[in-house]
Amino acid sequence: MKKWTEYLEAVKAYSAEWAEPQWMTDLRVNALNKIDELPLPVIEKVKFARWNLYNVKPEHQQAAGTVPSFDQMKDNPLIVQTGEATVFEQLSTKLVEQGVIFTDLVTAMQEYPELVKEYYMQKAVPVEENAMTALHAAFMNNGVFLYVPKNVVIEEPIESLFLHNGDEDAHFFKHVLIVAETNSEFSYLERFETQGDLAKKLSGNVVVEVIAKPGAHVKFSAVDSLGGNITTYMNRRGYLMRDSMIDWAIGIMNDGNVIADFDSDLVGEGAHSEVKIVAISTGKQIQGIDTRVTNKAPHTIGHILQHGVILEKSTLTFNGIGHILKGAKGADAQQESRILMLSEKSRGDANPILLIDENEVTAGHAASVGRVDPDELFYLMSRGLEKSAAERLVIRGFLGPVITAIPTKATQEQLIDTIEGKLSK
Repeated sequence: MKKWTEYLEAVKAYSAEWAEPQWMTDLRVNALNKIDELPLPVIEKVKFARWNLYNVKPEHQQAAGTVPSFDQMKDNPLIVQTGEATVFEQLSTKLVEQGVIFTDLVTAMQEYPELVKEYYMQKAVPVEENAMTALHAAFMNNGVFLYVPKNVVIEEPIESLFLHNGDEDAHFFKHVLIVAETNSEFSYLERFETQGDLAKKLSGNVVVEVIAKPGAHVKFSAVDSLGGNITTYMNRRGYLMRDSMIDWAIGIMNDGNVIADFDSDLVGEGAHSEVKIVAISTGKQIQGIDTRVTNKAPHTIGHILQHGVILEKSTLTFNGIGHILKGAKGADAQQESRILMLSEKSRGDANPILLIDENEVTAGHAASVGRVDPDELFYLMSRGLEKSAAERLVIRGFLGPVITAIPTKATQEQLIDTIEGKLSK
């Protein structure tokens, strides 16, 4: 293990070059000093201590010179980052006048330092939660800040596209901070994609924090498509106050090894979280996904739906965790995790965990790991389909209940295209 304090001066210089406020420099330095002391996150049944998660290079990358091409250019709010550089940013005058802030994280720290300071790794994901969160805090290299004021309802989707350049020898540590003020409502979509040859093994560390104030409603969608040579820690977490709601719809389509924490903390009475996840593992890939909902207040609702497909020699682990704390009377915690195996050499684990510390609650779980029904394949192949095409149809049917639950049609279609591409490799 590296001695992280050796990076002290490099981290200070990195922060200074970005003209970060002093509180951010201090946060980086404090996090750096804690990495060696903190434990790794716990992902049951996944051994990742020796994974390539620590390869960092605290130097600024050269700014990208061109905007990537898009199939559709619409007027909705949009930010595109290539590496650490923001290459495109779009927000309507109407939303600006309503007080909406949607910009890259570096700019937000410069222009709204106190607002960012109030929430950045303060409520949802603490800096000192584990070694991975501290590593992220020390070496974060840009991201997005979204702030939606009280009572503002945004009809068009808000989008972030993070392009990882596999040709560069640089770590990919992105931070997304979303603050939904009281009774605000909007949909947010983010995509993580790798471009380039991926000649070197790289490290990724992504933290997403969604703060939902009382009565706020956030529809959060994500499609992750990072490349095979980037090993990634992914942490997405919601902090939900009274009567707020977050609908999560996440597609895990990465090619490299991944460990993920997808958590919702229901801290206010009546808070509600729906978590829907699809994942595909191929080759020799290992993915471990912890999805947790913690009911901390009365009459909170937390539902988890996870469907995954594993091919070749890959491994996929779903840990579904529902925790109802003492005092959360009337809480509801439900979960379903199912894995479909398309190879005898693959390995799948679906582990339901219910922790109930209160009476007068509702809780339940379902979990399964199984193979494709040979009769289904035989029937489809008897109708003239090749085996690969028949398998894709079975997979589409298996993932369908989750895909159709994604709140935006465009995201559904994009996820379907991504799934088809991954299965065709």
